[in-house]
Amino acid sequence: MNTLALAYLYVRNAFSSEEGQGMAEYGLILALVALLAIGALTALGGQLGDIFQNIADTVGGSGAGDGGGGG
Repeated sequence: MNTLALAYLYVRNAFSSEEGQGMAEYGLILALVALLAIGALTALGGQLGDIFQNIADTVGGSGAGDGGGGG
């Protein structure tokens, strides 16, 4: 066999190996989701804080946390 054919076979076999490919893909997807979540929380951080504060004020002002058992 000539050198070019051997090089082709070597490269083809190197890239056709599928061992661990599934786990690597899951790892990449997990990393992408984590980066998107961090980016979203960073971009919306102040707005989310305001939303949660409004919810806390509404719940706190409704008397739901007065500790009364009603019994």
